[in-house]
Amino acid sequence: MQIKLSSLGKRYNYEWIFRNLSFEFVSGKAYAVLGHNGSGKSTLLSIISGFQLPSEGSVSYALNGQNIPVEQVYRHLSMAAPYQDLLEEFTLLEMIQFHTRFKPLRGITPEQLPDLLQLQAAKHKLVRDFSSGMRQRLKLGLALYSDTPLLLLDEPTTNLDQAGVAWYLEHLEKNRQNRLVIIGSNVPHEYSFCDEQLPINEYHYKKTLRS
Repeated sequence: MQIKLSSLGKRYNYEWIFRNLSFEFVSGKAYAVLGHNGSGKSTLLSIISGFQLPSEGSVSYALNGQNIPVEQVYRHLSMAAPYQDLLEEFTLLEMIQFHTRFKPLRGITPEQLPDLLQLQAAKHKLVRDFSSGMRQRLKLGLALYSDTPLLLLDEPTTNLDQAGVAWYLEHLEKNRQNRLVIIGSNVPHEYSFCDEQLPINEYHYKKTLRS
């Protein structure tokens, strides 16, 4: 997977979040999108995922040398973010089975994933009764173990304790090979292993459209 950002900009009403952002992501590497809270990290990841459109500029995608239209990008990515919703009426195992109808897993069965999540005892528990840490581990597990060439992680250790952070680092290392990994973060332990960094603050645009 290759992604190219060309003169990318995003604004809300009269305020530019970032502007004139050009960058290229290539498969086999991990990238960290860095910046303080509210700097535009989540917005950039949302644009890369195809969930939002840029206000100016373009994003192009290619997989194995073939161009991918933006409306098809969702087929090739998995994502975990604090603002993502889970289907709370499902049990853990039902949630995994539903997810894998759309995104097959990498080398494991849906029945094996609860063990890897260290949530075997909760496989018949409703997701709505999960703690915040259990929910985050489920989101991460679904993203990490989905068989997709693009992996997007936004603030991946939100709500995780020290053991959860160690789990994240271990399982990301197991699942980052031959993928393009992009992490939005301002917490060093989430991205210290990344090959390249993209400081979003460098692309902030200070003026408004009215000025």
